Amino acid sequence: MDTNTLERTITAALPSATVEATDLNGGGDHFQVLVVSDRFEELRLVQRHRLVYDALGDLMRARIHALTLSTLTPAEHRDGLITTIGRS
Repeated sequence: MDTNTLERTITAALPSATVEATDLNGGGDHFQVLVVSDRFEELRLVQRHRLVYDALGDLMRARIHALTLSTLTPAEHRDGLITTIGRS
């Protein structure tokens, strides 16, 4: 899997989200993903991650071996909790 496919899959489920994915090992199965969405307002971390996992569906079982998520609201992102992740 490539980062563009991963980003499009998440954005399809969370249309207002900004998604930035990095392939951590070049093998297409270990990713770090930053998702910024107003849908995360007032949700706990586990609820935010569940939204992303639900968006990925079977990809989590079939094609993604490891996933590191950063899930932020737009305000949290503006406040600099995480500004970006490095692209490989």
